[in-house]
Amino acid sequence: MVYVVDDDEPMLRAMEGLLRSSGVCVATFESLRDFLAHPRRNVPSCLILDVRLRGESGLAFLEQMARHGTHMPIVFITGYGDVAMTVRAMKAGAVDFFTKPFRDQDMLDAVANALARDGDRLAAEAANAALRQAYASLTPREREVMGYVVAGLMNKQIAIEMGVSEVTVKIHRGHVMRKMAARSVAELVRKAESLGVGLPPSRFS
Repeated sequence: MVYVVDDDEPMLRAMEGLLRSSGVCVATFESLRDFLAHPRRNVPSCLILDVRLRGESGLAFLEQMARHGTHMPIVFITGYGDVAMTVRAMKAGAVDFFTKPFRDQDMLDAVANALARDGDRLAAEAANAALRQAYASLTPREREVMGYVVAGLMNKQIAIEMGVSEVTVKIHRGHVMRKMAARSVAELVRKAESLGVGLPPSRFS
């Protein structure tokens, strides 16, 4: 999904036609206020934004998005670009910056790159959400066992730490591996690192 914000209506219509010809869904707006009021779909997206709008600043909007953790890729367009403005935009997180007039193919390439980046971001967020959900399904005992496993303790050592039998540890460990969809201890360690799971204190450390 590509959103275009530009208060120059002929440019807006030209951008809409160009993008639709490449097969992407397009929504156009003449102000940031209209764009913000529009419901956005949770699909790979990017925003093509004019730097200077009537009464609004595209650069200020980009910096505001960054502060609020909004990560939609932005491609800037402007009729009055300069080096300082380009540098400021790229530092704030813009994925590309074009001065009008620009080549249609350059814009299409930039949009394709932005959509691919946003698709990767959404996939990573979905994977992280699934991982957090799997960890939340663990019982307190299973989380404790997981902590010791990723710390490198053997079943016998974990049993001593927890004051339970080694058989009990093996059962909990099996549940952890299944619920976390980990095929090896190395994979479990990587998932624990992604979750930021801290290692428990141990006499075997």
